[in-house]
Amino acid sequence: MPEENNNSTTGADIGLIGLAVMGQNLVLNMADNGFRVAAYNRTTATTDEFAAGPAAEHVKNSQIIPTSSLEELVGALAAPRKVMLMVKAGSVVDYVIEDLVPLLDEGDIIIDGGNSLYSDTERRVTELAEKGLRYVGAGVSGGELGARFGPSIMPGGPTTAREFVEPIFQKISAKANDGQPCSAWLGTGGSGHFVKMVHNGIEYGDMQVLAEAYSLLKASGMDTDQMAAVFTDWKDSPMASYLVDITADILAKRDDDGTPVIDLILDAAGQKGTGRWTVVEGLEHGQPLSLVAEAVMARQVSSMVELRAEASTKLTGPSQTLDADTLSVEDIQLASFGAKVISYAQGFMLLREASKGYGWDLDLGTVAAIWRGGCIIRADFLDDITRAYRSDADLDNLLFDQFFTDAMSSSEQSMRRVIAAATTAGIPVPAIASALSFYDGMRSKRISANLVQAQRDYFGAHTYERVDKPRGEHFHTDWTGTGGKQTSTSYDA
Repeated sequence: MPEENNNSTTGADIGLIGLAVMGQNLVLNMADNGFRVAAYNRTTATTDEFAAGPAAEHVKNSQIIPTSSLEELVGALAAPRKVMLMVKAGSVVDYVIEDLVPLLDEGDIIIDGGNSLYSDTERRVTELAEKGLRYVGAGVSGGELGARFGPSIMPGGPTTAREFVEPIFQKISAKANDGQPCSAWLGTGGSGHFVKMVHNGIEYGDMQVLAEAYSLLKASGMDTDQMAAVFTDWKDSPMASYLVDITADILAKRDDDGTPVIDLILDAAGQKGTGRWTVVEGLEHGQPLSLVAEAVMARQVSSMVELRAEASTKLTGPSQTLDADTLSVEDIQLASFGAKVISYAQGFMLLREASKGYGWDLDLGTVAAIWRGGCIIRADFLDDITRAYRSDADLDNLLFDQFFTDAMSSSEQSMRRVIAAATTAGIPVPAIASALSFYDGMRSKRISANLVQAQRDYFGAHTYERVDKPRGEHFHTDWTGTGGKQTSTSYDA
């Protein structure tokens, strides 16, 4: 049930600013779930059209209150006022906050439901706290349909805001198969938007892996109907996920003249930045998000349409086709699943490290649990990730959980066959290849970094540790006989 109004029986439970499709659908979702919502859009015509169209019944019974100004919006809210922003991330959020702050009272709550960079959220939390206001960063995933009927929502911010925000979000969120809401309070500061950022990074990886599977099936001579049937079969496999579901639908879709729609779409993938942010944060925290990085760079290569067209006439290589019996569908499925496991493992490595670094104390089992429904990366094996972290909250790496150790054991040979066949045929599979390289690096007790460290010491006197000495002791070799004992630690100071 909606929370009880603190100062009147008529005040709205929450206000929402920004009535693009996501904003409109969230308002309708909240109203369907019994909350009274005040709605505002800078362009008044948009508010009027919404009120007269999709929201008409809710407006009639006063469940949705259309407003024509920020003053009217704020005046319609019960205290403490809760105002959710569904506007473009970046400077637009700051502009709306600047206009909104003078209208609010101490203790009121602003919620950012967009894809804001977590560090912007951290800044806004601090700045608004100085003004006596509470600021919540809430990642929302699920697209237009999720917003309307139940997204995954990832809120974080000052803990004093939790009791006012969480009941609304848990009521309107998707529900997992066990009935649990796909929303939970994650922590302080920008934790909510950080978790949403990592979600999106994993999403980039998932999409790229499926695109590579599609390219392999197509190179094997399958038509779109056959490929659609393969992805439909995968709905009942370990690959089962929302993205597999929609890929099957996409491949089955025909244009008015019967042409597969997929064949009419330009092969230039866009991006809004969250995947790149995830990679940058991985670098900042020393976590190798190699698969997400390859997914981001694959989109960058795809955008070079004209350059690739020219290169295709000048650069030599194999035919980029596979004999039908070169790879089995099972190998492609297992290789894709192994890469998917690596993508999630890398994402949770970053979450674990960032949580420690920022003092968020993220519950990784809870993160996995709220991704089980509503969001874009929802997948059957998120139940297994949830179980893994709830069984061992201090799990060093997802790959060390027996389910995922076994999953990689059953997938890695297929990954090798797929990569070998793709490389021989000249078919790019950067995500699957990077996943296997990461896996092989992780399972190697000793790798070639000793040579890299020797090179660093040779040209820069950066020192090295020795296998026959305790960790933390550093040594330097005078490789040329002219360098002496001076090291970078002394002359960098």
